[in-house]
Amino acid sequence: MILPIYIYGQPVLRKVAQDIDKDYPDLAVLISNMWETLADSEGIGLAAPQVGLPIRLVVIDLDVLKDDMPEYAGFRKVFINPHIVEYDDSSTDSSQEGCLSLPAIHENVVRPKRIHVTWLDEDFNEHDEWVEGYLARVMQHEFDHLEGKMFIDRISALRKQLIKSKLRSLLQGKFRCGYKVKIAPPAR
Repeated sequence: MILPIYIYGQPVLRKVAQDIDKDYPDLAVLISNMWETLADSEGIGLAAPQVGLPIRLVVIDLDVLKDDMPEYAGFRKVFINPHIVEYDDSSTDSSQEGCLSLPAIHENVVRPKRIHVTWLDEDFNEHDEWVEGYLARVMQHEFDHLEGKMFIDRISALRKQLIKSKLRSLLQGKFRCGYKVKIAPPAR
């Protein structure tokens, strides 16, 4: 089932997500729905807060980039309870990012090229490794959602000021995108 993607302004996008265990209700169904939602929206990553759930669950599909990045052919992974343990700040790069929760907004974001992460896979097997390159960027972007952060929190105050009208339009529901969304309730 395709789930609506929560758009900037939804309170769940600013909450710190909670770890889950094997007994989380209908976890396999949720993961399947997240894969379907990700494919429908033509994204490469989706965090549970983006579908309204404040839990530590992310799906990443880099297989869709295999024509340009053959090293990611077949890369489709579920990350349960992921945490970034350490950032290697010795080398960073700046690259343009977008987000399904921020349609039509793209900004350059500086991030470390290498991170140390832990997570559980779908079978609740533990993983602990250093990740680098494009995957490290995608993980940082998606795992930020689990900390109540969005990529716009990592841009300069000047850039944020320059996109203020776009953010206001998102809050007002004045945008178009090709996937099902849930906009923020009006401010009181």
